[in-house]
Amino acid sequence: MNILLWIVAAALASVFLAAGSMKLVTPPEKLRAKGMEWVEQVPTVWIRALGAIEVLGAIGLIFPAMLQIAPVLVPLAAVGVVLVMTGAAIVHVYERNWPGTAVTIVLLAAGVFLAWGRFGPYSFTS
Repeated sequence: MNILLWIVAAALASVFLAAGSMKLVTPPEKLRAKGMEWVEQVPTVWIRALGAIEVLGAIGLIFPAMLQIAPVLVPLAAVGVVLVMTGAAIVHVYERNWPGTAVTIVLLAAGVFLAWGRFGPYSFTS
C-alpha cells in the first residue's frame, strides 16, 4: 500500500506541476484557447496565484517525505489538492464541462485517498 501511495503522490504531483506551471507562464488568451474558459472571468493575478498554489502543492506531495523534512506536510498537501479540486469541480459543473468534471473528480478522489493513507495507517510520522 505504501508503494501505491507513492505512485498516487507522484501522479498527482506531476499533474499539479504541469497545470500550475502552465498557469504561471502561459498568457490568459492562450489558456482560453486550450479550453479554460474561466480565465476570462478572473484577473490574471488570480490565475498566476492558482498556478503557484498548484506548483507548491506538487512540491509538498513529494519532497517533505523524500527529504525527511516535516513529512507531515505530505498529507496536508493532499488536503490542499482536495480543496483545489473541489473548487475546480464546482467551476467545471458551472460551465457544464462534463469531461473536465470527470477528470477533476478522479484527481479529487486520488487526493482523498492520499490524505487518508498518509494521515492514517501509512503515515510517515508513526
